[in-house]
Amino acid sequence: MTSTAANRADTEALSRRVIRQLRSGIGPLFAALVIICVALSIASPEFLTTSTLTNIMVQVSVVGIAAVGGTFVIITSGIDLSVGSLVALSGMVAATFMAGLSPGAVGLGIGGLFIALATGAAVGAINWLAISWLRLVPLIVTLAAMAMGRGLTLAISDGRTKFDFPNAFTVFGAKTIAGLPMPMIVMLVVFVIGHVLLRKTTFGHQVFAVGGNQEAARLAGIPVRRVVFFTYTLAGATAAIAGIVLAGRLNSALPSAANGLELQVIAAIVIGGTSLAGGRGSIVGTFIGVVLIGVINVGLSLLGVNPFWTQFIQGGVIFAAVLLDALSQRKKN
Repeated sequence: MTSTAANRADTEALSRRVIRQLRSGIGPLFAALVIICVALSIASPEFLTTSTLTNIMVQVSVVGIAAVGGTFVIITSGIDLSVGSLVALSGMVAATFMAGLSPGAVGLGIGGLFIALATGAAVGAINWLAISWLRLVPLIVTLAAMAMGRGLTLAISDGRTKFDFPNAFTVFGAKTIAGLPMPMIVMLVVFVIGHVLLRKTTFGHQVFAVGGNQEAARLAGIPVRRVVFFTYTLAGATAAIAGIVLAGRLNSALPSAANGLELQVIAAIVIGGTSLAGGRGSIVGTFIGVVLIGVINVGLSLLGVNPFWTQFIQGGVIFAAVLLDALSQRKKN
């Protein structure tokens, strides 16, 4: 009896959480995703297949992983334009460290993973330093970091692609587990960790408080600088993980990798309902935004739409999401 009552209570609690999510703006977004998927499956019989859906998840994995850290930054009313360059830089730094190693060099392959993560986290920390201590505008700081990161990637590589990494490094991009591609698995794990961190921890609550009103958060005893430090460091680390996955998928590090990725990341986050004004957002919404972008890209490709129009449509979706966010903010004020 006790077990049955407990199960019923758990089910009711889950139902309440689902209803809250549906009312919070994620519901309409999810409905839009379902409608688009149904329309594309009718227009193209090839769309609703296991291979196509798996391909979508693999294609959006790099954007999705980077978008998790970016969501934290934007909720604190910040912005990070350096993620694309950081994806390329992290992969290239690791590739340079592992140059010439045999596929079985496990120790150094793992070392390459840690070097990539350290690179991403370090750049994120430097961004925070310029924003919090020098009081520079996040947009300008991360724009400069974007240019410097891309330039450093080109300088390290001499503009050349680096190939052939140890298996311990490529496992996260090229292997499968139970038929599921590792990029997809890594992305889902990062999303789950991000969701728990944002919704179930004190740090996550502090992120929302800082984004809502920094001064009020400071007066409430929240260590604002420390919270912002962790968000930018987290954004750098997730960009590095995305770089590891991308380099592993391609078994190469390209100096031009992830060019323009920052716009896709911001698009996914904003489409997912995170406010550019800060204080509002969710990892679940970002995930739906990421998948929605992937569905649109692959769906239009299956329909034979010119890829240039795909980019135009992406821009239109971003504009619509930002417009809805702005109208929502005005209504609140």
